[in-house]
Amino acid sequence: MCHCTDQPQTGGVPQVWRPDPVEKPTPYYSGQNAHLKEQNPIFSEDILATIEEKIKELDGELRELSLDIHAHPELGYEEYHAHEAYTKFMIKHGWDVDKSFHLPTAWRATYQRGKGGRTIGINSEMDALKGIGHACGHNLIGISGVAVAIAIRTALEKHDLEGKIVLLGTPAEEGGSGKVVLLEKGAYEGIDACLMCHPAPGPVGSVSLTSSLALDRIIVEYFGHTAHAALSPWEGKNALDAAVLGYNNISALRQQLKPTHRVHGIFEGKDWAPNIIPDYAKFICYVRAPTRKEMEESVQRVLPCFKAAGLATGCEVKIERVGAVYDLRQNKALGEEVANIVLNKYGSIDYEWGIKSASTDFGNVTYAMPSLHPGFSIPTEKDGGNHTPAFAKSAATIEAHYACLDVSKALAATGVRFLIDDSFFERVKKTFEEDKLLRDLS
Repeated sequence: MCHCTDQPQTGGVPQVWRPDPVEKPTPYYSGQNAHLKEQNPIFSEDILATIEEKIKELDGELRELSLDIHAHPELGYEEYHAHEAYTKFMIKHGWDVDKSFHLPTAWRATYQRGKGGRTIGINSEMDALKGIGHACGHNLIGISGVAVAIAIRTALEKHDLEGKIVLLGTPAEEGGSGKVVLLEKGAYEGIDACLMCHPAPGPVGSVSLTSSLALDRIIVEYFGHTAHAALSPWEGKNALDAAVLGYNNISALRQQLKPTHRVHGIFEGKDWAPNIIPDYAKFICYVRAPTRKEMEESVQRVLPCFKAAGLATGCEVKIERVGAVYDLRQNKALGEEVANIVLNKYGSIDYEWGIKSASTDFGNVTYAMPSLHPGFSIPTEKDGGNHTPAFAKSAATIEAHYACLDVSKALAATGVRFLIDDSFFERVKKTFEEDKLLRDLS
């Protein structure tokens, strides 16, 4: 998850939601969710009570699993420790597990009760960040998926209900687009709706239903010619100058881009020395915008910046678009169900923080099927948001753990309703189709 830092932070490490709270916090209402100020009755108090009881029972095991993952951070497509820990956990709890599902570190745990019914999908992320470990809290995302899946199963069994649960262990969210690869390989086939969540700084006890930015990753390589930088620089073609010019061209373009759009990147090279004209340079660039369509429009304005730099320096230019991730299309019906449960039982709902200025490969899943990806707030240090060492520390706190379990309860209850309530299922499908029309027109 590649985050910007323009998100609310909470100072210090305050206490957040506990498993058995004494009183509900005062809800935080913004314009988009003001209609939820008067909570509706919960769909099934009995089912929610079963879910709460099961997650409370799993509390210690989930905490141990989370800290184990946190203590063994692994980069994308290399999550072998996490893979073993999660699959071992799910096998222990009686699930059918495919330990190598389309990708070496991807896995699938399934459970079905009855012969018919719908299928609810859940995602558990596993990877960490280079140098700073679980600074995006994927240890919490991973155990949330486990908690949601097991809680739904328990509800189906106890209340004699039918349905299928598919929990996917999804690698390489951080820059590797693991879910995009899994989508292309058919890993999501047969899933009717998909759920997951993500930690972020925000108001204590709050759950966020923001979208996120669509993102395209572009790798630009410049090929020039070496020369002695003092004796005969005119013999060279400076690839580093080309990369710098491309960067500066984007800086000139930026004032004509919308303030909601982002373009940023880094230079890389090899065997550089100050007395040798560099004959190779790489510019890795990210382009983001609020929607897939807007992102593509910005990409088409950025590409000439790279080409012009090559022309100006006489360097050859190779441009590769590595692959896009899309904005989150939060399903309205699923979101309203989670919001109602949270407002009734666990905290507040918000549309202002979360990961709205970041990007995730789960966005592509939301384009493919009805899906929900709420954020949940964890206490953080000042300026210690996602992708900082401070956030890695926050992701291991007991406060973050219980905030994770609360949003997991709401997701599990929503998943059960999706499986058993035909009218709710139809509303989820209807709002998904309405959103498809909206995004095609926007």
